[in-house]
Amino acid sequence: MSENKSNYGADNIQALEGLEAVRKRPGMYIGATDSKGLHHLVWEVVDNSIDEHLAGHCDKITVTIHEDNSITVKDNGRGIPVGMHAKLQKSALEVVMTVLHAGGKFDKDTYKVSGGLHGVGVSCVNALSILLKAEVHRDGKIYTQEYSKGIPQTEVVEHGDTDIRGTFITYKPDGEIFEDLEYKYEILATRFKEMSYLNSGLTIVLTDEREQVDGANKTNTYYSEGGLKEFVAYIDKARTPIIEQPIYVKTKEDNVEVEVAMQYNTSYTENIYSFVNNINTREGGTHVSGFRRAVNRVFLKFAEDNGLFSKLKFKVAGEDFREGMTAIVSVKVPEPQFKGQTKGELGNSEVTGIVSRACGEVLQYYLEENKHEVKRIIDKVILAATARHAARKAREMVQRKNVLTGSGLPGKLSDCSSKDPAESEIFLVEGDSAGGTAKQGRDRHFQAILPLRGKILNVEKAMEHKIYENEEIKNMFTALGVRIEDRDGERVLNTEKLRYHKIVIMCDADVDGSHIATLILTFFFRYMRELVENGNIYIAAPPLYQIRKGKQSEYAWNEEERMALIAKYSKGEDDKSVKTQRYKGLGEMNADQLWETTMNPEARIMHQIQIVDAIEADQTFSMLMGDEVPPRRKFIEDNAKYANIDV
Repeated sequence: MSENKSNYGADNIQALEGLEAVRKRPGMYIGATDSKGLHHLVWEVVDNSIDEHLAGHCDKITVTIHEDNSITVKDNGRGIPVGMHAKLQKSALEVVMTVLHAGGKFDKDTYKVSGGLHGVGVSCVNALSILLKAEVHRDGKIYTQEYSKGIPQTEVVEHGDTDIRGTFITYKPDGEIFEDLEYKYEILATRFKEMSYLNSGLTIVLTDEREQVDGANKTNTYYSEGGLKEFVAYIDKARTPIIEQPIYVKTKEDNVEVEVAMQYNTSYTENIYSFVNNINTREGGTHVSGFRRAVNRVFLKFAEDNGLFSKLKFKVAGEDFREGMTAIVSVKVPEPQFKGQTKGELGNSEVTGIVSRACGEVLQYYLEENKHEVKRIIDKVILAATARHAARKAREMVQRKNVLTGSGLPGKLSDCSSKDPAESEIFLVEGDSAGGTAKQGRDRHFQAILPLRGKILNVEKAMEHKIYENEEIKNMFTALGVRIEDRDGERVLNTEKLRYHKIVIMCDADVDGSHIATLILTFFFRYMRELVENGNIYIAAPPLYQIRKGKQSEYAWNEEERMALIAKYSKGEDDKSVKTQRYKGLGEMNADQLWETTMNPEARIMHQIQIVDAIEADQTFSMLMGDEVPPRRKFIEDNAKYANIDV
């Protein structure tokens, strides 16, 4: 790549404030000090390299996980300036690495757009690392500086000549700050795959020195030429498309770059994912509003002008045009204004009109030039409108029945006596038998039990009005106290009267139990995602084994624990006095055993369900529960080695 002809030097680095507070309150800067915060450090360093790519000066980033869980990020950008900063009388490299809100991204001549945490990123990583080494290849020379907990340990040192350029950052997170120091390869891989789609032409290489594959370090390379069009195809690979190619928008207005790819499929869900300067805006914002406005306006006008809705006896709503749609909305904004600390929602009002105009022009042209595909889309819209109308009636019937019958709680529900949702929890238990055991073993003050008979409806393949005909799903709706309402033409989940803040899925530890748990999770993800996002959904982890010797017994949750307990109690290989019981179902435990292993808050193991990556979660649910068999078969083959299946 050619060298930058603009003046990118020490004077471009603007220092805004100091760094002292980062170690005292790390959560304010990286969100948390758990595994999520640990991985956030990688995003911050990589974001700087991505900014170099956006500025047109970097086309390759390599990320390496070392054996000690330290990280190295290398790029072939221009390299951080190392000259003397006029105001602070320090090397610009040291300023960038040790001063909060210091960086070239505050100078709009250096970076037109940028992501990251407004420049705090790499300095925060430095402050929270026990060791960090910065190596800069710039102007034919190599420069390095080392730090510990954000404090320079050396001056900036020149190390000789180089024929490459770029910035290499190696850091090791501080164990005094982070609860978990182990980097997860799959979390990094998923994010880098996403980044490659959002930045076509950028190569990202991820290497894990902790794991060997065929005698070499585990490595994956992520690169996308097609960008968002390939991204949409990836998300929809487990769904059946109804148009041949994604509808694609790419334009620029008032220095705001707009890129959109949208695809229609045979599913019943709407999936819109949005990004601003490569930042995932999970709550949407003005760019998503502009996209939705364009879709609603253009499709409605086209359909009405051509009399396509003349036979419908009710109005088509905006959501009907988006059922079965997967879309990526990505904008590059010079000075983005985000709502909230987590940057979850874009607030720039001017972006709404820019995106609406850009998408409107392309959609209008598409509708006029693709008559056959448009007919399939409109047929889908009419079906969606009809199903929405039927679903509203079905919901009203269920909710009206609840009001007319008093509490409206399901007859199978064994409720708790507490009326405080914050301390109350409900167990969704597989089968009446296990439900009966759970009712006997629970603490009646704060634990409610709702038995579910058999496998609930697979909502991934069912129209919405069908779910209200399923008895088990109706029971969950009414027991939880939530409602789906229509507001401003959109369906929203009203959780104001949620009766339990812990919703625990408790199924047998076998293949059928896993299937039922997945069906329930699919239901929550598609129709009550707010409960998942708010951390209300849990999965119980009953033990797999009980190890007994005489009157002594202990429980094991995995094979390693089982073997350890057998070794603990055995006097030798031929010791027949140690007995192992495999619990294939909850019903095999009595009430006391179920309480002490799975329901007692002081001893139980429960897994809180979190959405780490909504795009990956959406793709996975579609693949596991949808109609396409090949992707599901490949997933099973790839992950079979991790499954413990009783034969």
